[in-house]
Amino acid sequence: MREQGTISIHTENIFPIIKKSLYSDHQIFLRELISNAVDAIQKLKMVSRAGEYSGDIGEPEIQISIDKNQKTLSITDNGIGMTADEVKKYINQVAFSSAEEFIHKYKNVSEQPIIGNFGLGFYSSFMVAKQVEIDTLSYKEGAQAVHWICDGSPEFTLEESSRTTRGTTITLHLMEEELEYLESARITNLVKTYCDFMPVPIKLDGEVLNRQKAPWRESPNHLSQEDYLEFYRYLYPFQEEPLLWVHLNTDYPFIINGILYFPRLRPDVDVTKGQIKLFCNQVFVSDHCEEIIPQFLLPMRGVIDSSDIPLNVSRSALQTDRTVRKIGDYIAKKVGDRLKELYRDNREQYISAWKDLGTFMKFGVMNDEKFKKQIEEFIIFRTTAKQPEQAASETPAVQVQSEEGDAWQDVTSTTTEQENLKYQYTTLKEYLERNKERHQNRVFYCTDESAQAAYVELHKKQGLEVLFMDSFIDTHFINFLEREYSDVKFTRVDSDLDQTLLDKDKGGEIVDPKTNKTRSEVIKELFEKALNKPKVNIRTEALKSDDPQGTPPAMVLLPEILRRLREMNALMQQQAAEFPEDHILVVNTAHPLIQNLANLSQGSIIQGDGESPTTVLVNMICHHIYDLALMSQKGFDAEGMKAFVERSNEVLTQLTEKATK
Repeated sequence: MREQGTISIHTENIFPIIKKSLYSDHQIFLRELISNAVDAIQKLKMVSRAGEYSGDIGEPEIQISIDKNQKTLSITDNGIGMTADEVKKYINQVAFSSAEEFIHKYKNVSEQPIIGNFGLGFYSSFMVAKQVEIDTLSYKEGAQAVHWICDGSPEFTLEESSRTTRGTTITLHLMEEELEYLESARITNLVKTYCDFMPVPIKLDGEVLNRQKAPWRESPNHLSQEDYLEFYRYLYPFQEEPLLWVHLNTDYPFIINGILYFPRLRPDVDVTKGQIKLFCNQVFVSDHCEEIIPQFLLPMRGVIDSSDIPLNVSRSALQTDRTVRKIGDYIAKKVGDRLKELYRDNREQYISAWKDLGTFMKFGVMNDEKFKKQIEEFIIFRTTAKQPEQAASETPAVQVQSEEGDAWQDVTSTTTEQENLKYQYTTLKEYLERNKERHQNRVFYCTDESAQAAYVELHKKQGLEVLFMDSFIDTHFINFLEREYSDVKFTRVDSDLDQTLLDKDKGGEIVDPKTNKTRSEVIKELFEKALNKPKVNIRTEALKSDDPQGTPPAMVLLPEILRRLREMNALMQQQAAEFPEDHILVVNTAHPLIQNLANLSQGSIIQGDGESPTTVLVNMICHHIYDLALMSQKGFDAEGMKAFVERSNEVLTQLTEKATK
């Protein structure tokens, strides 16, 4: 038998199109040819189960061979093979998908999905080869082996072959510019990249290159915690262990399998770029799934495998595809179910992972209404409320923040530790319910634990609970919460002082019968004159405390609305928000330092130049108190720090001189 003919094509000059435009990356040809080889092996198993083949199917394998002298690369499988008629039908008719026809015929006996789905996969070989040969022998009894040759033109040759082993060998005569595919290391890397989880051994020089087992295809009941962790380490080497994972497995209304991991977030992670690997029937397709999964889940890692995602369409078409949208909704729901399960069944682990989980969840709640309804009750906040007392018979396990500030550890609580326990966690609804008698529908919050420590402590001492909203997303999340809870007012601890914090019975005594000025009025005038800053609104208040020395002598306040407007403008202009000249300085008239300062100012003696040394010292102390209060709100520039240090040294010098006299 010897035939010559013309390949049936549906588009003129298809080979130049294949060589230049079929795939954006030439190396994809190896993925396509190995996928076809895996299909051939799976097809043989199917016909064997259907009783149409009684021979020994043997151990399935795919052999890759390199001949540098002949400049050829060969892929051999021991699968179903082809007859001459099948070669004519499946190879010579470009764009006719044999896989589709085969699946329809054997759909009731298929256990392993068929990879081929486009009908053009084989022709990707012409992107790198100037000539391609097929040598094949069908499983059918009495079949004649055939040999097909094509040089990249519509002309082909088909003749009998002397092949005696069932299966197919594809031989590529590589172009001069594509000889990199004769290097073993290059082929090994491509197999690891695209074919690592294909269910058939792929060999080169007798060595198996691929792992074969795809954990996401396994039942969750068959996988241990170590199996999940080992798979994560393999996908993302040299990374910290994941927080938890979600196993996806459904075949209705679409087919999707996968394992998604919650990684620990780090500042260098770009949360706008997906790191989930996309597979189609265990064949690697892409490192990115931005068009498939919801945006708020992009920082997740792992694998999604689905044959229902249309891979032969544009990215914009993917975003509007109905099935893809449903797949995205399904993934979001499964993630929400996993978080809900963890919150209810293992609160300690949930809290320990919250530093990283919280970003996912808050971003998801703000951007996905279905996800919001699913997990909004499980959004938690660190709070200054004390840990509820445990039963005496229990040895309570609590969560405390370690010194590093980002890792979390379990500790066994003792009486001393209970007293020193930093924070517990609460939902917003729990917070509002717990504080409705003291300050109904009002939330006190902190965005910087270190800078706002004095303000937080002031609230704590008066029994006012403060929530910590100090992640980078919380600025936006607070605005979202205010829209959700329209009757609730959110107040940052440094924006104003609640009446609960003030002692209205102090500071009203008369100190000068001639002018009838109170102590508070005297102190206010003292600071206004010393600072000489018309835009700084100076208020005098007596802060309530059992230990006045433990309260700050002065505090800088930034009104909530004005601060937010400045932050919003800075965000729109893509620059850091500058500290406003207009702000409030609250001077604590109950503090011993302020009282001593007032007494010291009364003893000033006017000298010839109009200012006594005591007056100079009082002015410097006023400046010093103001600078200390300012430090919690802003850092000093070089000039400001220089002035602060010089003034501090001068104040200390004068005070020590007075002490030694």
